[in-house]
Amino acid sequence: MGSAETARTYTIGDLSRMVNLTQRTIRYYEEIGLLHSVRRIEHGKRVYTDDDLRRLRFINRLKVLGLSLAEMVELEKIYRQQRNNREIIPKLIVILDERAAQIDDRINQLTALKKEIREYQVRLRGKLPQET
Repeated sequence: MGSAETARTYTIGDLSRMVNLTQRTIRYYEEIGLLHSVRRIEHGKRVYTDDDLRRLRFINRLKVLGLSLAEMVELEKIYRQQRNNREIIPKLIVILDERAAQIDDRINQLTALKKEIREYQVRLRGKLPQET
């Protein structure tokens, strides 16, 4: 029994529910090259596989980590050329280092803003008439 016979397939609706993305988003990812292995059966209907499911879960993970779609497409192009993760993993580590540094900067900005808000509140409270 060949693996093609046992391979599971999903409709776009099934996939959409499984990865919590809209069908439109999934089609968009296909258009921009993030999802490129999509097969079509009779009448051009899309058929998705477990590989597509794993790929969309990975894309969702990268989105949570702050990667842009452009960065994901760039990684995908490298993967298609190399067919392995040897070049992608170091590039992804660099991107994630940049994200972490941006988050540190943002945390520092927010901490400073919070301090400024608290100091302003103290000044404002000092202007309130004192009750006796």
